[in-house]
Amino acid sequence: MRRDGRWHTPAALAVLALLLAGITFAGCGRMLPVAAGATGCGPGWAAGWHAAQQAVPGDQLAGRTLRMVVRPQASGDELRLRLSNRHGDGPLHVGSVTVGRTAAGAGTTEPRPVSTGGRSDVRLEPGTEVLTDPLPVPVERGVPLTVSLYLAQVPATISSHPVAMRTAWLSGPGDRSAEPGADGFGTTLQSWPVLAGLDVLAPRPVGGVLVIGDSIVDGVGSTPNGDDRFSDALAARPASGEGATTVLNAGLSRNQLLQDDPPAGGDAPGTRFDVDVEPLAGIRDVILLIGTNDLAAGAGEGELVAGLQAFADRARASGLRVFLSTIPPSTSGGRDAEAVVATRDRVNERIRTEGPHWADGVIDAAAALADPGDPTRLRPDYDSGDGLHPSPAGYRALAAAVPVGALSGAPCPAPASG
Repeated sequence: MRRDGRWHTPAALAVLALLLAGITFAGCGRMLPVAAGATGCGPGWAAGWHAAQQAVPGDQLAGRTLRMVVRPQASGDELRLRLSNRHGDGPLHVGSVTVGRTAAGAGTTEPRPVSTGGRSDVRLEPGTEVLTDPLPVPVERGVPLTVSLYLAQVPATISSHPVAMRTAWLSGPGDRSAEPGADGFGTTLQSWPVLAGLDVLAPRPVGGVLVIGDSIVDGVGSTPNGDDRFSDALAARPASGEGATTVLNAGLSRNQLLQDDPPAGGDAPGTRFDVDVEPLAGIRDVILLIGTNDLAAGAGEGELVAGLQAFADRARASGLRVFLSTIPPSTSGGRDAEAVVATRDRVNERIRTEGPHWADGVIDAAAALADPGDPTRLRPDYDSGDGLHPSPAGYRALAAAVPVGALSGAPCPAPASG
């Protein structure tokens, strides 16, 4: 936590105790970890925040400082950032990076510099991502942090998360990453450019849940800056088992299961599996909620079912447990046409009956969100107003439909209190 305007690390002693509990001596006083490594319950990196990326124009970002607020889902005493130029069409030069506590508006308190490879700046070639060096600062679950990036050189196309449901700020020309005040940050954005993730050095392993899919996962219809998306509501539910459980969001608006659509909906979940799923530290369960955009594009029952099964097979082959969701009803964009509704109903019935054989569980989003009087549409109080995306109440209902008792939870018990 932070007191008297300074960073403090109250969990450091707990982490040190875990390390000292499993050490032995070898040679001239050198200490080697034994028990913690053997049990796998010692400190380790966990993905604490994530933003799926896609290709977007990089207009007006070069030579300016970008300031973004993130809300970590894990606690610990160190952090590192993941910066992305995966979708860039040219070199990206990040001139400086800082992390501080979030203050009012674009303000931050005591921004700390973050290095990469010992340098204050980092250059990323097209198609690459990088992890920064660890920064020893305390991170508390649910307490926002402000990340500032001075973008010295920006390609025409960059990697970004275009629908953040949270305000970011862009400064006028110059490096303002070390300035705590909000002055000079006159432009607001609703996206997370370049910043793809934040890892936390947690005192013990977490039980990570990743929700991946389309704009319903992305949180369209939720409250801007309100942290009331589906993943937020799920994170607020009691976890199964003991210890901490994180819930990360890998939604992309307009995303489809069956095809990549880089200019609009980004890569399909299967295409981005090796970026948005597999490498995220601490993830044990994956929830896939997708399909409404495929239906609108004319996808058929057989190909949708095959796509869901293929994703489940890949996740399980990677050692992850996977939960499949039915496709919610919608009256938007032709999704209420008779043929589309019939296809959705057949797909959903197969998810309910066959899904438990392909996956580790099923979440019936359609039943949770449908109007009981007309199951072809969202329940009125669960509709954000566009006939497609849930309201905050709808996202809470969707989270309530998740069988949290079936999730993996943390692999190690929490230490006894007192």
